[in-house]
Amino acid sequence: MNELAPLIADLALILICAGIMTLVFKKLKQPLVLGYIVAGFLASPHFTLTPSVIDAASIHVWSDIGVIFLLFALGLEFSFKKIVKVGGPAIIAALTIIFGMIFLGFMVGSAFGWSKMDALFLGGMICMSSTTIIYKAFQDLGLSQKKFAGLVMSILILEDILAVVLMVVLSTVAVSANFEGGELVRSILKLVFFLVLWLVVGIYLIPLILRKTRALMNDETLLVVSLALCFLMVVVAAKTGFSAAFGAFIMGSILAETLDAEHIEHLVKPVKDLFGAIFFVSVGMMVDPAMIAQYWLPILIITVTVIVGQSFFATVGVLLSGQPLKTAVQSGCSLTQIGEFSFIIASLGVALGVTSSFLYPIVVAVSVITIFLTPYMIRMADPAYNFINGHLPARARTFLESYAESAEPSSGKDNAWKKYLRKIVSTVLIYGILCIAICIVGFTALVPLAEKWIPGIWAHVTAAAVILVLLAPFLRAMMIKHNRSEEFTQLWEESKANRAPLVASVVIRVLIAMGFVFYVLARLFHISVLLILLLALLTVGYMIFSRWTKRSSRRLEETFMINLRSRDFRAEQEGKKKPEYATRLLDKDLHLAIFDVPAEVEWAGKELRELTFGQRYGVQVVSILRGQRRINIPQATTRLFPQDRIQVIGTDKDLETFGAALQRHQEDTPETWSNSEMILRRLPIKADSLFVGKNLLESGIRSQHHCLVAGIEKSDGNLHVPNAHLPLEDGDVLWLVGEQKDIDGLLSL
Repeated sequence: MNELAPLIADLALILICAGIMTLVFKKLKQPLVLGYIVAGFLASPHFTLTPSVIDAASIHVWSDIGVIFLLFALGLEFSFKKIVKVGGPAIIAALTIIFGMIFLGFMVGSAFGWSKMDALFLGGMICMSSTTIIYKAFQDLGLSQKKFAGLVMSILILEDILAVVLMVVLSTVAVSANFEGGELVRSILKLVFFLVLWLVVGIYLIPLILRKTRALMNDETLLVVSLALCFLMVVVAAKTGFSAAFGAFIMGSILAETLDAEHIEHLVKPVKDLFGAIFFVSVGMMVDPAMIAQYWLPILIITVTVIVGQSFFATVGVLLSGQPLKTAVQSGCSLTQIGEFSFIIASLGVALGVTSSFLYPIVVAVSVITIFLTPYMIRMADPAYNFINGHLPARARTFLESYAESAEPSSGKDNAWKKYLRKIVSTVLIYGILCIAICIVGFTALVPLAEKWIPGIWAHVTAAAVILVLLAPFLRAMMIKHNRSEEFTQLWEESKANRAPLVASVVIRVLIAMGFVFYVLARLFHISVLLILLLALLTVGYMIFSRWTKRSSRRLEETFMINLRSRDFRAEQEGKKKPEYATRLLDKDLHLAIFDVPAEVEWAGKELRELTFGQRYGVQVVSILRGQRRINIPQATTRLFPQDRIQVIGTDKDLETFGAALQRHQEDTPETWSNSEMILRRLPIKADSLFVGKNLLESGIRSQHHCLVAGIEKSDGNLHVPNAHLPLEDGDVLWLVGEQKDIDGLLSL
C-alpha cells in the first residue's frame, strides 16, 4: 500500500482548516485574512485538539510562493505609474506616516530593550495600513464616494509601492548587519537603477510580445506565459541581490500597463488566492498562545501605538498637504490598522534570521486587534473632528483654514520652471540608465565576443560601432527632447533672464551625451584624449542631425508611450477610469463620481433639461458613456438611457444626495410591478357597441385605451390577423392585451 507523502497530508489539513474558517468568518462578516490565521493556529503544534502539520519546512516554501503571488497580484493592481497620479497630498501624507511610524516603532522597540534589528523591523511592520481591510470597510459603510476616501486610497497605493522599497532596504540593512549610510545609499541607488531599467525595458518589450502573440493566446497559454514572466523576474531579481517578492511585484507592475492586465489578473486570482491562503495559514502557525500571554503588555502598547500613531501622523500629513481639518481627521481615523505587508515584512525578518521569535506572533496579535477595530475607528471620525474643532483655539483654526486655502498651485512662471526641470531630470535619468545598461552589456558580453571572433583592432571597431549605434537614439533623445516644449518656449519668451539657464540645460545634456561616447571610445581605443574628444564631438553632432537617429528615437518613444498609456486610453473610453482632471478636483471642494443608470429608473429616456440635476441636486453631468460611445459635455437635449454610465461633478454632500435620489427612484419602481402586469381578455362586439362600423384606427383602442388587439375572431370561428383599416362587425370578438386597469376600463364601456 502506497504511503501518503507528508506534504500532501499537510496540504489537506491546511486546506480543510482554511475552508472551514473561511465559511465561518464569511458568515460572521469578518475579513478572511483573520480566518486563515485562525486556521493556521488550528493546524499548528500549539493547538493539540486537532492534527498538526508534519513537515513545516515544506509549508514554509509554499508560503514563500504565496508571497510571490501576492506581490505579483499587487503589482497587477497598482502600477508604478499611479505614483504620478496620486497627487501631492497623498505623497506628503504617505511619507509622513511611513517615516513617523518607523521612528515611533523603533523607539517603542528600543524602550522594551529589544535589539536594534527587532526595533527596526517593528517600525517597518507598523508603518503600513491594510489596503484590503480599508477598501472593504469603505464599501460596507457606503463611504467610497467621499472625498477623503479617494485620498485614503491614494495614500494606500503609495504605501503599497513604498512597502516593496522598504523590504529591499530592510533586506540590505539586515544582510550588512549595520546601519552604515554609505552602504544604504549604494543600495538605494542600485534599487533605482534596476527599477527604472526593468520598468522601461519591460513596458517596451512585453506589450509588444503580447500583441504579436495575441492570436495564439487562450486562457491557458496566457496564464502560463504570465506566470513564466513572473518567475523569470523573480530569478533575475534574486541574481541581482533583491528579494523574490520584489521581482514579482516589478513584473506585475509591467504587465499592469498592458491591455491584457485585467484578463491576467482574473486568471491569476485563483492561483493567488490558493497560495495566499497558504501564506496566511503559515502566519497563523507562528502564533504561540504562551508567547502571546507572556508578551501581553508589548501587544497592548504596540496596538495603542498603531492606532494613535497612524491616526496622528496621517492627520498631520494630510494637514501638511493643504487639506481641510475634517478631511485630515477622517483620513487619520481610517488608517489605524496593519495587515498584509506587516506579515510579509515579519516573514522577511524570520527568513533572514535577524528578528527574534517573539516578534512574529506579537505583530499578528496586533494586526488582528486593529483589523477588528477598523470600522469603529472610521465611524469615530466625525465625532473626533467635532471634538477637535470645538476645542481648537480660534487662532489655530483660522491658521489651518488659511493654510488649506493657500495650498494652491504657484504662479505660472514657477509652474513652468517646475514642469520643465521635472521633465529634464526624468529624461536624463531614464535615458541615462538605459545608456549605462547598454554600456554594461556591451563591455561584459559584446566586447569579449568580438575579441574572440574578430581579429586585431577590428574587434574593438566593431564593438564600438555596435554600442554607439545602440546608444544613438537614447543619447539624441536626452539632448533634443523638450527643447521645443511648451514650457521651454514660454520661459524663453517670458524673460531674457530665463535664456541663460535654458541654454545651460541644453549644454549640460549635450556634455552628458559626449561623456558616454567618450567613455566608450576611451575604453576601446588607446589614443590621445584630444582625438577622443574630437571623435566624441563629431559622433554627437551626427546623432543630433542624423535622420535615422531621429526616426529611431521617435519610433522607440512612440512605441513606449503607446504601451504605457494604452490601458488608460481604453479605460477612460469605457468609463472604468476617471479622467486626469478628477484628481485635481480633490484639492477643491469638488469631486467626480461615476453612476450607472439602472434600467428601471424613471430618469431613463428623459432629456437632461427635463431632469434639472443642477437645480435639484447641485451636480453637473460632464460625460455620458454609452457602450463604446462617449458623449463629453452633453447638451441639454441629450437623453439618458438605461445602462448609461454618467460622470458627475459636485461636492461630497451633493453627490451623496444625488446617489440617494438615484437609488430611491430605482427602489420605488418594483412596487408598481403588480399594477403593470399584462393580461389577455376577449371583448365581444355587439350591435349596440361603440366600435361597430369603426376600424381599429378610429376605435381608439390603442391610442386612447392603451390596449392592443392581438387578433379578431370572426363568425366562422377563425382568428384573423388584425387589419387596421377594416371596419368591425357585429359578432366579432376582439382578443385584447393590456394592463389590468386599461382592460377593465375598456370592458366597462
